[in-house]
Amino acid sequence: MKKLLLSALVGLAMFSCKPSENKELNKLFEDYYEERLSYFPLEATSQGDYRFNDQLPIDISEEYRRNLLNFYQTYNDRLDKFDQNELTEDEKIYYNALKFNLTTEAEALNYPTHLQPFNQFIGLPLTIAQYGSGESAQPFKTAQDYDNWLKRFDKFVVWADTAIANFDKGIKAENVLPAALVKKMIPQMRELATGEPTAHLFYGPVKKIPAGLDAVQKAAITAKYTTAIETKVKPTYKKLADYLQNTYLPKARGSSGILSIKNGINHYKFLTYYWTTSLKSTDEIMQIGLSEVNRIRKEMEKIRVQVGFKGDLNAFLASVRNDPKLMPYKTPEEVLAAFKNIQTKMEPNLKKMFNLTPKTKFEIRRTEAFREASASAEYIQGTADGSRPGIFYVPIPDATKFNVTSGMESLFLHEAIPGHHYQVSLQQENLNIPKFLRFGWYGAYGEGWALYCESLGKDLGLYTDPYQYLGALGDEIHRAIRLVVDTGMHTKGWTREQALQYMLENEAISVEGATAEIERYMAYPGQALSYKIGAMKIRELRGKYMTEMGDKFSLAAFHDEVLKHGCLPLSILEEKLDAWAKIK
Repeated sequence: MKKLLLSALVGLAMFSCKPSENKELNKLFEDYYEERLSYFPLEATSQGDYRFNDQLPIDISEEYRRNLLNFYQTYNDRLDKFDQNELTEDEKIYYNALKFNLTTEAEALNYPTHLQPFNQFIGLPLTIAQYGSGESAQPFKTAQDYDNWLKRFDKFVVWADTAIANFDKGIKAENVLPAALVKKMIPQMRELATGEPTAHLFYGPVKKIPAGLDAVQKAAITAKYTTAIETKVKPTYKKLADYLQNTYLPKARGSSGILSIKNGINHYKFLTYYWTTSLKSTDEIMQIGLSEVNRIRKEMEKIRVQVGFKGDLNAFLASVRNDPKLMPYKTPEEVLAAFKNIQTKMEPNLKKMFNLTPKTKFEIRRTEAFREASASAEYIQGTADGSRPGIFYVPIPDATKFNVTSGMESLFLHEAIPGHHYQVSLQQENLNIPKFLRFGWYGAYGEGWALYCESLGKDLGLYTDPYQYLGALGDEIHRAIRLVVDTGMHTKGWTREQALQYMLENEAISVEGATAEIERYMAYPGQALSYKIGAMKIRELRGKYMTEMGDKFSLAAFHDEVLKHGCLPLSILEEKLDAWAKIK
């Protein structure tokens, strides 16, 4: 599979991001995108395509997985009928991107991930709660919207029963989640299984019924949602909580990594490729992480000297974790205002570094209470038509403990502007690329770009305060540490506690924060590798072109070229940028 992808990326010339004129190839791209939405209707909703708002496939069922594999194979066969020599350079890019999608997604189905249908970090029980809150992608503007959501949740009830059956199969196959994660899942499910209907998260849409609906409609919606919460929502989440606590937890495993599961090492090697779109071995990735941790610690040492701290670096990092002067906030509103100030401070310098900027609006919000305790800051994309803004969510479980050395400035650059908001919004707004790329995602590019953006802080007028810069270095070393602990747990047999100790020894992070991070990597093997691998590739290419192009190199033009063609596997991105540099 990998050789097929890489061998196709030969001799690409610069392309001008023009739509393909090959009608047959365009039809394949369009057919693939349209049919894929029927398999992933939540993605359609998040993209602002509301045709499937009442749909929710049982995506963890054997039948669904068989049909999905057949779908990928069918389109792979259709794609193979095209002669690449007859395609334009743009079309070769699109062809190879789709080839990557089809081959990797089909290979992913070789592994029984459906036997662990959700965990404390990702999974439908959490996603469906976000959608049902009325604060996410699911629209609640018409009476039909409200009915669509009830139909969608009816299907979730069936999904939950299937999840329990799959967990049972996993127990028999000795393919189970770590106990440490299951312990976090139970209170998440309990919170959504309790409380009065009017105080429940899923009652949120009822509190915001549009004024355009009449009194009869409002009464009907209120009654339906109150009944659904009492008779479907709470009982479903209670069933999941009870099962996890009484049946699954006693059978959960003590190990931390995927290595202990049958065929786990091969699965992890695949996930490494899937998330990094790179052929780097797991050992090579671990060594990169160790080297980067050492380099960044030396930069942190300079700050220790600058601020006059008398102890060693580890003592310095420990001191900033609990220094009250570095936790100046009293309320969540003050934290959100501080992030808004970061945006205001850097805006004048953005124009020097970016010619392309998105039209999609942007907002900063606090993470919802039901998931705040275990959530990371994140960006949720807006819609391509501008009807919903991109949203930067910040978890603030306790504002008085929100530390400025958590990397507030670098976090904003990563999750918000010019990180995910610029990249995702510009991609969605680009009508010249196929829809599967407009709404596609590759972790190494997407997260790599966002981490690369953190390195732009000084040029954007940030990182002037040594503690904020320490926070930025903390964020960078955090991603380097990920390369070490993720590969350590999943290929070297590291325990959760070993990984936790390594993280605490090398960055200014609380025990609670480090624990949430380590448990995230346990739940989501390989994904955390994408950030540093992608960022290093973009930085490597930037340095290469600066040397080759000399005075002709423009940083703004480089950034535009990286962004304007959408999210791509790193190998395709490099070929494209090489061609751009030669033309320039």
